[in-house]
Amino acid sequence: MSDNTQDIIKEAAAAAAVGTSLFSTFDIVMLVILFGAAVWWLYSSRKESKKDDLLLSNYAIQPAGSIQVTENSFIKKLQSSGRSLVVFYGSQTGTGEEFAGRLAKEGIRYKMKGMVADPEECDMEELTKLKDIPNSLAVFCLATYGEGDPTDNAMDFIEWLKNEPDLTGLNYAVFGLGNKTYEHYNAVAIYVDKRMEELGATRVYELGLGDDDANIEDDFITWKDKFWPSVCEKYNIESTGEEELTRQFRLVSHAPEEFKPNEIFTGEIARLHSLQNQRPPFDAKNPFLAQIVVNRELHKGGDRSCLHVELNISDSNMRYEAGDHVAVYPINNSNLVDRLGQLTGADLDEVFSLINTDQESTKKHPFPCPTSYRTALSHYVEITAMPRTHILRELVEYCSDEEDKKKLLLMATNSQEGKALYQSFVVDACRNIVHILEDIKSCKPQLDHLCELLPRLQPRYYSISSSPKLYPETIHVTAVVVKYKTPTGRINKGVTTTWLAENIPEPDKPFPRVPVYIRKSQFRLPLQSQTPILMVGPGTGLAPFRGFLQERAYARAQGRPVGDTVLYFGCRHRDQDYIYQEELEEFERNGDVTLNVAFSRDQSHKIYVTHLLEKNLDQIWDIIGKRNGHFYICGDAKNMAVDVRNIVIKAIQEIGGRTETEAAQFLKKLESMKKYSADVWS
Repeated sequence: MSDNTQDIIKEAAAAAAVGTSLFSTFDIVMLVILFGAAVWWLYSSRKESKKDDLLLSNYAIQPAGSIQVTENSFIKKLQSSGRSLVVFYGSQTGTGEEFAGRLAKEGIRYKMKGMVADPEECDMEELTKLKDIPNSLAVFCLATYGEGDPTDNAMDFIEWLKNEPDLTGLNYAVFGLGNKTYEHYNAVAIYVDKRMEELGATRVYELGLGDDDANIEDDFITWKDKFWPSVCEKYNIESTGEEELTRQFRLVSHAPEEFKPNEIFTGEIARLHSLQNQRPPFDAKNPFLAQIVVNRELHKGGDRSCLHVELNISDSNMRYEAGDHVAVYPINNSNLVDRLGQLTGADLDEVFSLINTDQESTKKHPFPCPTSYRTALSHYVEITAMPRTHILRELVEYCSDEEDKKKLLLMATNSQEGKALYQSFVVDACRNIVHILEDIKSCKPQLDHLCELLPRLQPRYYSISSSPKLYPETIHVTAVVVKYKTPTGRINKGVTTTWLAENIPEPDKPFPRVPVYIRKSQFRLPLQSQTPILMVGPGTGLAPFRGFLQERAYARAQGRPVGDTVLYFGCRHRDQDYIYQEELEEFERNGDVTLNVAFSRDQSHKIYVTHLLEKNLDQIWDIIGKRNGHFYICGDAKNMAVDVRNIVIKAIQEIGGRTETEAAQFLKKLESMKKYSADVWS
């Protein structure tokens, strides 16, 4: 193999075997005694300082240097500021939080002053007391991701709802953010909406379901335009008229001498100097700055590019398992950043802060401040995404040409004409904020306002393509470089993959670094290595299965029994984009995998993995129906995953002898037992 994987497998297995014989029974007994003594000492010392710890635990260090009691009571905040509307969000990519902010802001038009709240930062048991505030309303904007999972910040809230709290008297509404290409479409929002009613709460308006595969912005606008009239009817209130365009954050421009260079954020996610002075644990708010030690091209020809990247995590104390994801924080293209500075006439090196005008909000800034405009556009705001309609509405105020105003205003409306124009001008044409300002020439917004309006730049997630059994100190990433021509003739590029493609290690130079953290997954190999598995992963869908294959080969090298391992892989051409070809064929020669490979464009008619899979219905049923095996899919959710699922259903019916209903129930049971797992994207 090109990277000596088989040698690594043998060495790792040998090392593991040696490790098991290093300790005698006496050594183990002594280690247990020493460990017990250490635990007793720690418990005693912590008991003495428990009072001090309790006193300190209620305080948090504030940026200004003063010490204040942290407050997680949203009820007190509502009462002290005369509000009655609270909008909670469960957000993984920022869209749910954005929608929550828009709803809270619109509440002013309906005499319902609102606040946005993160359930992770609130005492959600206070929902039982919300009814004590007159005309109160709780709205939930909740995203679903993965296999019907809640977002990280909504997990505890979902668990709390299972504890039978009495929500009698609580008024609520729910809007869900999901994607119809996924099996568990909007599962979290559907559960919360139903569960709240079961617990005695009163639904003010019907559940809204947003589909990110279609037009989630349209879904949200359509829902909220009917939601507000229901609220008015429920509370006997009326709209105050036209919306008020009020800013949530105020600008503070800083003189050069106001801050020392080491007091200004330069790309850190939360803590100042966190990228210079690294300390664990590493997570979304405190990523690890990993070295890029390997960055090579996997494609052998053609006009596309696929990268194999290896990230060094040896100094991080981070641990991963095969099937986990690595989150990579990207940096926006410098040419786009410079162009945005030109279009707004701003000095990109000017240092500024955006400060929340709502003093009760826990979110003091939209991103770390103080910082420069260049840093904000490079690290903190999303400038390559297509702007949503509320941004276009705000841009109207910066147009000097009446036709430009009318165009933007129309796209911001909920009319059929406005929706059609937004679809063609923004969505179909793939215009980002730079393109819109280039084409709506009289629009000259303030850059600080754009920084407030644009969503926060989010990390990109990649399935890890290695096993820690072989590579405990590196994470491998397999990623196609995104690059395409738009209908306007522009070239759009993926944020992260473009940045990665430009950062290749060079001899005698420091390794490039990138902020990362590990996100745990439910996409796991069976606990018993002898359990047979079948994997379907065309293109970069192969990534997690490369880790699975390494792990099964490692188990075999250790002398453990390993069940049948079947892989279906597909690409366009054998001689161009057959990634990891040498490794896969070596695994096959060693008996570690049965390969089924489809090359869609190497013949006159296209052949996909689904064509190969459909010819082997007996094999599918043998693994999942007769031998208690596991079935895995990774890749495109919209077409491939749906087709594969239908083929599995067909195998259960035709070979397993089940009816259509019984086959669907059988597959649902496999899913609930984690024997049918999908790691898909759209």
